[in-house]
Amino acid sequence: MKTIKENYKFIIGLLLILLVLNIRFPYYVDAPGGISNINEKIEIKGYKSEGSFNLVYVKEYKSTIPTLLISFLNKDWKILKKEDVLLETENDKSYSFRDKLLMQESISDAIYVAYIKAAKDIQISTNKLVVAYISPESKTNLNINDEILSINGVDISSKNEITNIVDKLKVGDKTSIKVRNNKKYYDRYAYVINSDDSKKIGILISNIKEYKTNPKISIKTNSNESGSSGGLITALSIYNSLVKEDITHGMTIVGTGTIDQDGNVGSIGGVEYKLKSAVKNKADLFIVPKDENYKEAMKLKKKNKYNIKIIGVSTFDEVINYLKNVEK
Repeated sequence: MKTIKENYKFIIGLLLILLVLNIRFPYYVDAPGGISNINEKIEIKGYKSEGSFNLVYVKEYKSTIPTLLISFLNKDWKILKKEDVLLETENDKSYSFRDKLLMQESISDAIYVAYIKAAKDIQISTNKLVVAYISPESKTNLNINDEILSINGVDISSKNEITNIVDKLKVGDKTSIKVRNNKKYYDRYAYVINSDDSKKIGILISNIKEYKTNPKISIKTNSNESGSSGGLITALSIYNSLVKEDITHGMTIVGTGTIDQDGNVGSIGGVEYKLKSAVKNKADLFIVPKDENYKEAMKLKKKNKYNIKIIGVSTFDEVINYLKNVEK
C-alpha cells in the first residue's frame, strides 16, 4: 500500500500514456503482411508438390497514435478512411463478421472448382445462405447471420433463386421469409425496393457450402484471416494435390484473386502490398486478376524494377493452361 502511495503519480502517468496510445481514430492502417504456404493449411491425401502456392496478406492495424505515426514515416503503410473500408451503417464488428463469411464462401467455392476441374468426386452436404449485410435503404426485419430457408413459401438453395423470386414481384411487395439463427427459427419479412434501377430486398448474402469429397479434405484457417482474396490460390493448391502433374514446376507461386463456382477470377484490393510481399519473399511468379489489378501490378513492377514474373488471369482455366505450358 505504501508503495502505491509513493508512486501514485508515476502510476497515473503511465495509465494516461497507455490510454492516449490506445485511442482509436476513424481510420484503418494497411501494410504488407507477408506470404503463407497454403499447402500447409490443406489436409488431403493427394500428390506432393516440389514448389508451393502461397497466400499473400495485407495487415490491417487499428488506427492508434503509434500506427498513424509509423504510416507517416513508412511509405509501405497506408491510412484509409473507415468509409473506404466499411459499407454504410457497418461497424468494426459487423465488418469483421462479413469478412469472415466471405472467406468461408471463398474456401467452399475453391474446393468445388478444384474437385470439378480435377474430375474428382464432390457432393454438397450442407448449403447455407447467410445474411452478411443489410442495406440502410432496405425495409426488412432480417438480422445479420440469419440463414434464409424460404421466401414466400418457396425453399431457397441459391442466390439466383432469391433474385428470380424478387424479379417476379413489384416494388413495394412484401415478402415472407423463414430463417434460422442460432438454432432458432423465425418469420421475417422484406419489402421489394428499387435500388440502382433493379428490384432487390436490400441484403448481401454469403453462400456457404460443405461437401462430401473423395479424397476427403479439410482446410485450417487462423482467427486473424478473413476476406475472399485467397480463393484463387486455394483452388490452385487443392487442384495440384488432386492431379498427378505438379503444375508448380518447383516454383514459389504467390497469387491473389477471388473465385466463384464457375471458376471466374475476381478483382481484389491491396495489390501494391501483396506484390511487395511476393517480391520480398523471392517468389518466382505473381498471379493477379486481369484488368486494373494487373495494370497496377505491372506499373509497380516497372517503377520499382521488381524481378518477378506477373500474369493476369480472368478464369481458373487460364491459370491452369499457363502453368501446364510454362517453361520448366
